[in-house]
Amino acid sequence: MRIRIGTRGSKLALAQTTLVIEALGAAHPGLDVELCIIQTEGDRRRRASLLAIGGQGVFTRELEVVLLDGEIDVAVHSLKDLPSTLPEGLVLAATPPREDPRDVLVTQDGTTLDELPEGTVVGTGSLRRRTQLLRLRPDLQMKDIRGNVDTRLAKLDMGEYDAIVLAAAGLSRLGALGRVKAEVLAREAMLPAPAQGILGLECRADDTPTREALATLNHAPTFVSATAERAVLSHFGIGCRLPVAALAETEGDTLRLRARVLSADGRIAYDAETRGPWTDAERLGEAATRQLIEAGALALLESLEVAAEP
Repeated sequence: MRIRIGTRGSKLALAQTTLVIEALGAAHPGLDVELCIIQTEGDRRRRASLLAIGGQGVFTRELEVVLLDGEIDVAVHSLKDLPSTLPEGLVLAATPPREDPRDVLVTQDGTTLDELPEGTVVGTGSLRRRTQLLRLRPDLQMKDIRGNVDTRLAKLDMGEYDAIVLAAAGLSRLGALGRVKAEVLAREAMLPAPAQGILGLECRADDTPTREALATLNHAPTFVSATAERAVLSHFGIGCRLPVAALAETEGDTLRLRARVLSADGRIAYDAETRGPWTDAERLGEAATRQLIEAGALALLESLEVAAEP
């Protein structure tokens, strides 16, 4: 059997896809795997703000197009980049075990968030991270940043930023987490993006052999966590243009989901929490969304969406 796996060409995307290829090889000895590098809009427009070029989906759309066209058989995504509603004909076939979902604050000297001087310039391209940082430290100066992990670390070293915020999972998969001076931010303070730290393996719905091969890589606790977190986005009907955070964690047979929505300046934050059996993952996401709406989040999101329009 031959499987063509598509991915972005960044160092992180290639590292993540290599992990998938190695896992497939171990599960299916003799499997013929071809790596296909696809350039996405987010890769081509590296200087533009993610919000300006469409937010969630800019790193995944081209992969889905070639997947639907039959040019590749599997697309490997950072699942937080993949919109919660998939194109007709495609399915999320598997999620390997999740990496650390938390964010990290990286500085040149190891200064922690609490220790940062007033007015410190912090680089992040994420509205979710920006608003939660302002919630904790309204005296900080937020500055947009783009580029891959190495580029962002280089900008920090050159003094363009005093600190930057990155995903712990990306640094870990690159083997860089132990080489940088980073503070891992607590979940309660910096709730992650839905599906952060999770790889999503997408394929065509009617490609039964590929779906069966990918199923051997699926990690059930990760899949149900992703389902609940992505359900928060899908029931709001939004992507990463707005500051929405969610994290689901398994506790025995129970799934605990926390979700948060914030105002652009971080001064207003609505939180929700739901619990239930794994089989209710989708319903838990819907219930958390209802809690947020009842608290007043819908009006906040609508006002933010209008403000974000070009």
